[in-house]
Order: sequence, then structure tokens, then C-alpha cells
Amino acid sequence: MSIPASEPGDAVSAGELSARYDKFVVDLLGGIAYGELSAFEHLSSDARYSPTLADRAVLGKMAVAEFGHFEMVCERLNGMGMDPELAMLPFQRIVDLFHERTRPADWHESLMKAYVVDAITEDFYAAIAENLDVATRSVIAQVRTSEEQTTLLAGLLKNMLDDDPRLSSRLALWGRRLVGEALSRAQYIGAKHSFLVGLRPDGTQEQAAADVHAILSVLTRNHSRRMNSLGLTA
Repeated sequence: MSIPASEPGDAVSAGELSARYDKFVVDLLGGIAYGELSAFEHLSSDARYSPTLADRAVLGKMAVAEFGHFEMVCERLNGMGMDPELAMLPFQRIVDLFHERTRPADWHESLMKAYVVDAITEDFYAAIAENLDVATRSVIAQVRTSEEQTTLLAGLLKNMLDDDPRLSSRLALWGRRLVGEALSRAQYIGAKHSFLVGLRPDGTQEQAAADVHAILSVLTRNHSRRMNSLGLTA
């Protein structure tokens, strides 16, 4: 990100803008790192619901990828001179609470959770990354879920719904709960940690809140489209 040069009389100096941006990046990467570590733990745990060994391998492969993403983000934080654990700690409670409130009851719900949460996370990364510096943008690009994995999850869900149409109403309701919880947590984090303030020279709490709201609206629309493609009501 390029920081505009300060002019006499500027309300915010270039140094302050740089400090704002650095704080934003550390907060963002700290949140991503803990999210990836938590995803690794929960995907590994949820794999126990798998009806077949092949299905267990699907979630196992996803879990391994998430841990690799966690290590990449930690490497970036270390490169910035930041302690990854300190960067992650502010986000531990809110992410853990999300997983506590969205604990799947069976394989069907586990698969839906993996699909919904992965997709929302992808949309969030895409919305944020274009405003970041090259090095941080590169790290975020590397931690994004592969298109192959997303397609695989969607295919498994479609096959599952085709095999048992009675699942539709339950998984539609579960999907709504998942997206509601995810967006609620994202909004809370955005407000508490002043996300996006550091991305604008004239950044204010009010403008950041408006930007977060706009991003959440995009995430909601994209979620509805994905659910429709599965034949589910968002």
C-alpha cells in the first residue's frame, strides 16, 4: 500500500498513516492465523463423523492445508518482527465461540460447515486483499482455499442431497445459522479492532463501519447464490 506524503496542515501525518496500516495488517494476519489454526483443529476433529475412509480423507486433506496456511501467515508475521501468538490472542475467544456455537451434529453438518465457512472466508480475503501491499497480498493469495477443494466440497454436498432429499430443509437451516454466526462474528471483530480504518488516508471509525457493512453485504449475497446452486434456500 502506498502511503500519501503529508502536507503542511494535514490532519494525519504520513507516519501515523503508516502506523495505522501496520496495525491493520498485524490485526488482519493475527485473525487469519488463528482462524486457520482453529480450522485445522476442527476439521481434524470433524473427520470422525465421516461415513467412509475416503470421506475422512477429504476433511483430513483440508485440515493439512489449513495448517500449512497457518504456518505461512506466521512466517509473514515473524518477518514483520511480530510475535504470531501475540497477534492471534485478541481473536482467540471470538473464533472459539463461533466454533462452540456451530458444532456439527453429524457428517452432513460437518461438510456443510466446511463449505460455508471456507466460502465466506474466501470472499472476505478477496474483498480485503486488493487494498494491501504486495507482500501481504501474496501471503493471503497463498492461504486461499483452492478452487479444486471448493468444487470437491460442492460436489459432495450435491451428491449427498441427491441421495437423501430429506436433508434439504435441515441443511438449509444449518446453512443460515452458519452464515448468521459467521457474519455476526466478523462484524464484532470489525467493530472491536477497528478493521479497515488503516486502509484510508481519511480513515474514521464511521467509514470503517460502513466499509465492513458493505463487505458483509457482498458475503451475504454470495452465500445466497451458493446455496441456490445447491438447491437450498439461503
